[in-house]
Amino acid sequence: MSDPQLKQDEGSEETFISHLVELRDRIIRAGIAVIVVFVGLVYWAPDIFRLLARPLMQNLPRDGKMIVTDVTGSFFVPMKVTMLVAFVIALPVVLYQIWAFVAPGLYQHEKKLVAPLVASSYTLFLCGMAFAYFVVFPTIFRVMAHYNAPLGAEMTTDIDNYLSFVLTMFIAFGVTFEVPIVVVLLVRMNLLTVKKLKEIRPYVIVGAFIVAAVVTPPDVFSQLILALPLIVLYEAGIIAARVFVGSGEKKPADEEQAASS
Repeated sequence: MSDPQLKQDEGSEETFISHLVELRDRIIRAGIAVIVVFVGLVYWAPDIFRLLARPLMQNLPRDGKMIVTDVTGSFFVPMKVTMLVAFVIALPVVLYQIWAFVAPGLYQHEKKLVAPLVASSYTLFLCGMAFAYFVVFPTIFRVMAHYNAPLGAEMTTDIDNYLSFVLTMFIAFGVTFEVPIVVVLLVRMNLLTVKKLKEIRPYVIVGAFIVAAVVTPPDVFSQLILALPLIVLYEAGIIAARVFVGSGEKKPADEEQAASS
C-alpha cells in the first residue's frame, strides 16, 4: 500500500474516532441535563404523580383509590413519572445536542429548515400531550365509569397499569399532532404534492379510524377523540404545505428552465 493511501486511511480512521468521541460527549451532556432536572424535581415526585393521576381520581367513585400490586410500585412509579417529566422539560437541550452534532454535515438551506422544524415539532408534541391530559383522559375515564356503574363493578386500577396507559396515550397524541409537520415535509421534499394529498384523503380517514381503534379503549367515543383530531391535523398540514411550500407541482415553464439548467 502506498504512503498516500495509508495516510488517507489513517485520516479517515481519526475522523471516525473524533465523531464517536463527539457523539459520546453530546450524549453525556444531554443525559446530564435530564438528570439535573430530575434531581430538581424528585422531591415533588409524589405530587407530580398525583397531578398525573388527577383525571382518573376525579372520575372514580366516592372514596375510590388507586392500588399498588407491586411491593416497590409506590416508590418506582412516581420516580418513573418524574424522570419522564424531566426528559420532556430537558428535551430542548437534548435536541440542541443532536442539532450540534449533525449541523456540520448539513447545507446552509438545510440548517435554516431544521431549527423551525425542531421547534414546531416540540411544540406540537407538547400540544398533543396537553390535549390528551385535559380532554381525552377525563372523557375516557368518565365513559368507563358510566359503563361500570350498571354492572356494580368498582372502578380502580394499579398505578403501574395506569402509567402504562397514560404513556401510550401521550405518545399516540403527541405523534398525532406531528401530522402537519410530516405533511409539510413530504411536500417540501417533493415526495408528494398537495393535489396527491387531497386525492388520498379517503385512505387517510380510514387509516385514522384504524389507528384510533388500535390505540384507544374499545368504545366508539374514545376512538372519535383520536380519529377526528388526526383528520383535522391532516387537513391543517395540507393548508400549511400550500402556504409555506406551495403546491409542490412544477409548471411547464419551470420544468423547461430546470431541464436547461
